[in-house]
Amino acid sequence: MSLKPGRTILSSTISKTYVEEIKNKVEALKGIRPDGPLLVGFLANDDPAAEMYANWTAKTCESMGFRYELRTVPEKDFLEEAIIEANRDDAVDGIMVYFPVFGNAQDQYLQQVVSREKDVEGLNHVYYQNMYHNVRYLDDKQQQKSILPCTPLAVVKILEYLKVYNNLLPEGNRLYGKKCVVVNRSEIVGRPLAALLANDGAIVYSVDVNNVQKFTRGEGLKFKKHHVEDLGAYSNELLQQCSADADVIITGVPSETYRFPTEFIKEGAVCINFSSSKNFDDEVKTKASLYVPSTGKVTISMLLRNMLRLIDNRQK
Repeated sequence: MSLKPGRTILSSTISKTYVEEIKNKVEALKGIRPDGPLLVGFLANDDPAAEMYANWTAKTCESMGFRYELRTVPEKDFLEEAIIEANRDDAVDGIMVYFPVFGNAQDQYLQQVVSREKDVEGLNHVYYQNMYHNVRYLDDKQQQKSILPCTPLAVVKILEYLKVYNNLLPEGNRLYGKKCVVVNRSEIVGRPLAALLANDGAIVYSVDVNNVQKFTRGEGLKFKKHHVEDLGAYSNELLQQCSADADVIITGVPSETYRFPTEFIKEGAVCINFSSSKNFDDEVKTKASLYVPSTGKVTISMLLRNMLRLIDNRQK
């Protein structure tokens, strides 16, 4: 695969590398799921972006042999009961919720209501704890793989596809020597992503409106899991300093007006945006060697892979 400087790589191209694998696994499940595994999505807000994502998920599911059912809950307060009902239903293989619902701590509670065995988004506290502690399995025999949150996982898979990961190094250390900037520290994507990249050996500068933090496994990767150091309050100067020799810049700012300053990008860096808003100007390609404007289709592929993994875990 020849990757030319300044090239835009679409998530649809990257996701194709997983389609065959996913379809084959669905085919292998015909014995227990003749009509295909069932994913249920819960929509309890009137966000048009969530509805669009739901339609998109439905089409992707159907194209790969899954069944998808969108359950709209007009009264938010009944969402918890609806999730519990799906948890108990043996016909349901995976559950996802379109957040935000309440837009506060209640949403974090709802994430934990989804049964761990059906949580395709990987938001359960057990999965999160494993991810932050760099624990990759749920059991001592290492047969049941832990699930990772799908958008952070999608970014990791994109970096693997772009050959940012060094396959000559041992698994778990393949980002050693790389520097990454992640502009977003949400609990759903930004912070988990910084932890995943640091756990794989990178030095990661995690940026949000308040401050900048450095995620690293220490000098010579001496720690098993990442440690976090505060570098101080956010400023353009500090962002420029962190970006000056960054191999990878990842943005996820949910704002139509935010743009990552093109002049801060190192010549030849890889730039990835996971926000639904455009976080880079078109000039990004004058500096970046590779630019991925969105992660959507890879995220859905990871969600479906997670679901297949959950079904697999239940068989063990």
